[in-house]
Amino acid sequence: MKRATQIFLGGAAAVGLALLAVPRLAGAQLNTEIPPAITTADKLETRIGTLEFKDGAPSMKPVEKVYDNLDFMHVVEAFVNAFQEASIYAIWEGLLNMGVEDNTLVVFSELLDSKSLFLTANTDTPYLWGIIELSKGPMVFEVPPKLLGTLDDMWFRWVTNVGLPGPDRGEGRKYLILPPGYHGPVPEGRYFVARR
Repeated sequence: MKRATQIFLGGAAAVGLALLAVPRLAGAQLNTEIPPAITTADKLETRIGTLEFKDGAPSMKPVEKVYDNLDFMHVVEAFVNAFQEASIYAIWEGLLNMGVEDNTLVVFSELLDSKSLFLTANTDTPYLWGIIELSKGPMVFEVPPKLLGTLDDMWFRWVTNVGLPGPDRGEGRKYLILPPGYHGPVPEGRYFVARR
């Protein structure tokens, strides 16, 4: 290790000495002109207004504008990311207000129309809704034949399809729905297992 270090230092010293030995050319320029294409303009027009710079550094006003814009972007991102959960929460609250408890499904007796306040509902599908409560552990969910459905989590993220698009292919079967982070035993072959 010591030998390698000595060789490296010796090589570095030789390069340094070689650079010092290069004579300066007469009239050589000590300051190189920076190409305008890579410099920061004194003024920059943006969608958040005019940003002003001095020698490439922003004054306090552009810095404040950029931070205000970042705050605005974070608010928009929080709204967009929470929109799905807010929709499911509103459905849950609506079901509870109708007297529909968790782990109970409601089958709509009529098709929805344009007055229905569902995020993704359409007007030509018979709907059934319910909230499956998994805080006490896994839940067995029996799907009747010829159903067409999807199980989503409270963030409207897909968990599994059931019925025709699901693994039972419309024949009906029991599904074992596992809560997030579940690491307990899972019976094999008796259920289609769904987890988030």
